[in-house]
Amino acid sequence: MARLRALLMVVFISAIALNQILVNAKFSKSMYFASGANNLSTMLGNGDNLQLVLDKTAGTRIQSKQAFLFGTIQMLIKLVPGNSAGTVTAYYLSSSGSNHDEIDYEFLGNVSGQPYIIHTNIYTKGNGSKEQQFYPWFDPTDGFHNYSIHWNPTEVVWYVDSIPIRVFRNYENEGIAYPNKQGMRVYSSLWNADNWATRGGLEKINWTCSPFVAKFSQFRPRACLWQGSASISQCASNTTAANWYTSPGYKQLSYAKFGQLNWVRDKFMIYDYCKDTKRFNGQLPPECFKQQF
Repeated sequence: MARLRALLMVVFISAIALNQILVNAKFSKSMYFASGANNLSTMLGNGDNLQLVLDKTAGTRIQSKQAFLFGTIQMLIKLVPGNSAGTVTAYYLSSSGSNHDEIDYEFLGNVSGQPYIIHTNIYTKGNGSKEQQFYPWFDPTDGFHNYSIHWNPTEVVWYVDSIPIRVFRNYENEGIAYPNKQGMRVYSSLWNADNWATRGGLEKINWTCSPFVAKFSQFRPRACLWQGSASISQCASNTTAANWYTSPGYKQLSYAKFGQLNWVRDKFMIYDYCKDTKRFNGQLPPECFKQQF
């Protein structure tokens, strides 16, 4: 009888853990198209693949049915090929409201032969203006590449093909806001941003190249489900087995990952808000003086 009770307890704990981590993440089961989406956009095959379409009639946005607080969100993306100037393919996490939190990837299109720009940003309590930009070290249109956001109570890390490109650490105890109290849904979109996206808006969309198509595959959220304000403490707890992202190994980058981060930032970074003293009139945001790595 004691062994049976122990077995039942294991099953019960396992059920709790599964509630914390979303395992079945096919686009067809876990995401839906926002109203007004281009009717050429569709989920393909067994629901594990997706294409977003932009033409003169409309762009497209898709969003997750569930919100999350902490974990890793990853997706394989193949960006719009050819002349993609003026288009933006976005992949991001966001809560709602004027004081929303948000963690962004935006891929800024370019004319044929010129590189995409990987644009990253983070909003805390409605405040953004924390942009960092990179050239990819590969052709993001010739195949799928893995773009991941790892987010835990200690830090946010942006990964490309498992290589970290950016870190934003939690200094909330020093008065710097951090996204840790709002559940965020996952969004992807393809839209017309030719008023700013390519060379500051100088390059416009060439509609003769449309429809523009971005492809997505294998949406994988290993994350704590947001179930209201109780999740603020539940998802941050380091005593819950399901909260794997709170283990010591995820508190900071390993030595090897730190080396990869420096390689990307030394060779491929093209903009860092923390170095733009003119933009901030010499008063850089306080996190710019904190160790992020």
